[in-house]
Amino acid sequence: MTTINGRRAVVTGGASGIGRGIAEELIGDGAEVVIADIDEAALAATAREIGAHAIAVDVADPHSVHALAEQAEAVLGGVDIVVNNAGVGPLAPLEDLTLADWRWILDVNLYGVIHGVHEFLPRLKANSHGGHLVNTASMAAFSPAPGLGAYAVSKYGVAALTEVLDLELRQANSDVRVTLLAPGTVTTNIKESLRHRPAGDGETGLRDVDISKGLAGDVRWITPREAGRILCDAILGNDLYAITHPEWWHMVDERQAAIRQAFHRVG
Repeated sequence: MTTINGRRAVVTGGASGIGRGIAEELIGDGAEVVIADIDEAALAATAREIGAHAIAVDVADPHSVHALAEQAEAVLGGVDIVVNNAGVGPLAPLEDLTLADWRWILDVNLYGVIHGVHEFLPRLKANSHGGHLVNTASMAAFSPAPGLGAYAVSKYGVAALTEVLDLELRQANSDVRVTLLAPGTVTTNIKESLRHRPAGDGETGLRDVDISKGLAGDVRWITPREAGRILCDAILGNDLYAITHPEWWHMVDERQAAIRQAFHRVG
């Protein structure tokens, strides 16, 4: 089992939302934590409130992620757990997306994870006791929906990356383990994502949407701390998947059933 107590962790997107909830749960379990975020004001405030170290980062920039890794190791004396969590989530029909929209979503949500894996995986593998790497995807990685085109593409990519990495680490008998976090409806400020879109990227078809206003009343919302607890339990159990809303399996099952039927038709 991966140990959290006494370990050193880095959480991107840690100034708010799920990232903050994860950081708080890691600290509660005895870890020393660096939170990293592009929002420096919120980052500093959150670090003071929860007792974490703060390092600014733009996960879309590989040089910034490299600097994060260097600084985190200097501050913590090493890194044992890395949570590639930073992400954005505005919506748009595919036909409304500009190429700049695509680049921004993929740069943050997918390349942000790629940059984190590239920088931190060798450091985790160099530890005598290994480590744990977490990548945040979404239920959209298992069950896409209209308006989530760019977001779902990015999260499908994160899921594929994580699953392949898990296979490769196990094949190599590595002491590094990996978990894919797939959140459902969590109370965060992801509905304010566009404020971080680069100002020089021109027109956009994306829109920030408060999805809580468009969902049925029986949808279960959880807090970031609850999502963080689910993830910490998955880390402790070396689980590949951390699912926040198991009651949503029927949506995944419908997609799997359609794929299964397609295979049977060919056969």
